[in-house]
Amino acid sequence: MIGPGGLRPEDVVDLAAYPIADPDDPARAALVERLRAELERDQVCVLPGFMRRGARERAVAEATAARPLAHHIRDRRNCYLQRSLDPALPEDHPRNLLFDTSSRMIAYDLFPSDSPLKTLYHWAATRQVVADIVGAEALYDNADPYQPANMLCFQDGDSSSWHFDSGNAFTVTVMLQAPEAGGAFELVPNARSESDPNHDYLRAVLLGERPQDIVEVAREAGSLCIFRGCNSLHRVSPVRGDTLRIMGVLVYETEPGVVGDPEVNETVYGPRVALAG
Repeated sequence: MIGPGGLRPEDVVDLAAYPIADPDDPARAALVERLRAELERDQVCVLPGFMRRGARERAVAEATAARPLAHHIRDRRNCYLQRSLDPALPEDHPRNLLFDTSSRMIAYDLFPSDSPLKTLYHWAATRQVVADIVGAEALYDNADPYQPANMLCFQDGDSSSWHFDSGNAFTVTVMLQAPEAGGAFELVPNARSESDPNHDYLRAVLLGERPQDIVEVAREAGSLCIFRGCNSLHRVSPVRGDTLRIMGVLVYETEPGVVGDPEVNETVYGPRVALAG
């Protein structure tokens, strides 16, 4: 199978280590079973070396070229991604604990059709193995012009504050380039549930009173990561040094034809989105 711009999936994915192409391959079944168990137990699973080195380096070059067009997301927010306080609640309620966040988003439309990240994202085998690991009946490509696959960059001083992924049952990322220092992906598994918002516990984590509950997830360059960020608090610690932390984000949907809200897209991808609309 050839990708959108002539790139083959086998040029992007290490199929010797991750035999995902054949749904009837017993090795694939064993891989999926192991990763599903890890995701269920730890709320995260990592596939080291999933993306081949040449493809990863090409994606990094694309991110570097598109960096001047990236939208700088600079905000002060709570763990629910809200920016305002609620005066009816105590000052130390999680709803009222705001933290700075800073990153640079390169939208789907800013890198080429033959990008390794787009080839990886649109390959049916990638979509199906993610569905099998997360236990989804079926997954579909996002239909938005900006959202399907992004590159999220962190430069010196950037970080992502503690937050939950609103509305996403799972998140899929691939580390394209690690920074010189910092930029650790930290997770507090099952920090809340659908039945229990766990406010007292969240307050303690956010105020630094539960460091023993924080898990640092190893993220070497080329690794694919699937995690359940809807109920697991997570963040990226401050990046240090001149080397960008570059992460690909793959957005799959449980129904076809999903597009983003224009106001949300403008916040994430910048004012050019409103001008294009």
